[in-house]
Amino acid sequence: MIKFSDLNLDPKVLKAIIDTGYETPTPIQAGAIPPALEGRDVLGIAQTGTGKTASFTLPMITLLGRGRARARMPRSLVLAPTRELAAQVAENFDAYAKYTKLTKALLIGGTSFKEQDQLIDKGVDVLIATPGRLIDHFERGKLILSDVKIMVVDEADRMLDMGFIPDIERIFQMTPFTRQTLFFSATMAPEIERITNTFLSNPAKVEVARAATTGENIKQGVVMFEASSKARGEDEKRDLLIRLIDAEGDACSNAIIFCNRKSDVDVVAKALKKNGKNAEAIHGDLEQSHRTRTLDGFRDGSIRFLVASDVAARGLDIPAVTHVLNFDVPSHAEDYVHRIGRTGRAGRTGTAIMICSTRDEKNLADVERLVQNPIPRLDNPLSRATPPTTTSPVDDVDASREDRPRRSRTRGPRKAVPDVDTGADATAPVDVAAPVAEPVVAVIDMAPVMAEVAAPQPDAIVPDRQPRDAQQRDGGSRSDRPARGPDRTAERSSPERRERDTTPHRGRDHQRGGHDNVIGMGADTPEFIAKSFAERSTS
Repeated sequence: MIKFSDLNLDPKVLKAIIDTGYETPTPIQAGAIPPALEGRDVLGIAQTGTGKTASFTLPMITLLGRGRARARMPRSLVLAPTRELAAQVAENFDAYAKYTKLTKALLIGGTSFKEQDQLIDKGVDVLIATPGRLIDHFERGKLILSDVKIMVVDEADRMLDMGFIPDIERIFQMTPFTRQTLFFSATMAPEIERITNTFLSNPAKVEVARAATTGENIKQGVVMFEASSKARGEDEKRDLLIRLIDAEGDACSNAIIFCNRKSDVDVVAKALKKNGKNAEAIHGDLEQSHRTRTLDGFRDGSIRFLVASDVAARGLDIPAVTHVLNFDVPSHAEDYVHRIGRTGRAGRTGTAIMICSTRDEKNLADVERLVQNPIPRLDNPLSRATPPTTTSPVDDVDASREDRPRRSRTRGPRKAVPDVDTGADATAPVDVAAPVAEPVVAVIDMAPVMAEVAAPQPDAIVPDRQPRDAQQRDGGSRSDRPARGPDRTAERSSPERRERDTTPHRGRDHQRGGHDNVIGMGADTPEFIAKSFAERSTS
């Protein structure tokens, strides 16, 4: 059996390895470290969780033991797809290089440019960065990559998924052609193979497992899910997730729950908290400080359930994860391998359960085609749930309609239904021949009424719809109608009234010796109006 002491590593590095408790290298470490120490390019292909980080960290520390970095000119470069993975590489470097004088700088988003510039100005031996932040420093003139001797690309397939391949190609062109390149990936997509053929020179290919294979120590299963309705689909899916967690019981000491969308990450985390689960969310939209605290809490056990997007699917080394729950089938089949690789690490056993809805069946077929094995189907806990004892009002109405006897198409007299229970048998036959009481009919003599209606009516009544002029032409007037007040017909026809009507009207001012009434104001002109018109006329 090969040990780390057989790999020609620096004694200071071996001492740090002993402090960490490791003695035997993993297959990918045993295959990649010797050619890397020889200065050859290495193409490492292995499933996640097999120790790829130490495969390039240990030989890099040994090779950089001699020499010193200059300002703004790092001697080695490590590219990682996510901030979390870059921070994890930095932690591994600190653990294995603690007995050396090598320095490092971590260039990731969400942190201050000023602090990173200060580290670069002092000169660093190892530069660990994400592609975007590295290019930002280079474009600002704060970084020179002409002295890079070792370049490492970690999780290259994740770089492809995140759209970093153009940035990787640009960074390759920034570095010297004589550099040593260590290239690691869990899967080997055609685009990744094209890059390796372009930028790697006669690499030593180390493939310890078939590409895109899952660990044999991981128990896998998938639950087929079909929602009762489109509106309740998401709620029922979250209920299914909670049922699966409860079914695992104490065996599920902690778990990472993966969702395809960032919005689902927050919603699922809130649903778990509502049901008494100790859960927190982590995705790319959160601040880096919050993401770091959440990961630290999950590592130390203060957080039991970590609901995450694929930002946590690659390279995160949390050895004690017992379960991985895929709330969604990943859109990219390769992500399934990386997701379930968070459990069953370092020789431990793990469990991976996935929920597959009707719309995700195509993605499930892609996953099974990639891993070349069917994923066992598990029972759906919701299908075994006891149906509710109460029925909805709609169900009651439907049941009453079915129990109700159908009416005959031939209409006939309906029988009266008593409002109270008389104690008689409702199903007893009805005696049709039984005598029926005759109805009582009241006879009214309509002859006097019809005679009164047929009597001639007086001609004085004129319909209201007839114009007033027509009424006057026909000899009718309002005086012919029934008067509401005292009869003043005689008064209207008296000589005094006729004389008063023909006499010009004069107001109170005229009676007092003033002016005549104002034309157009009538006989009842107010005094103040008459005065105002009189004053204007005199002036």
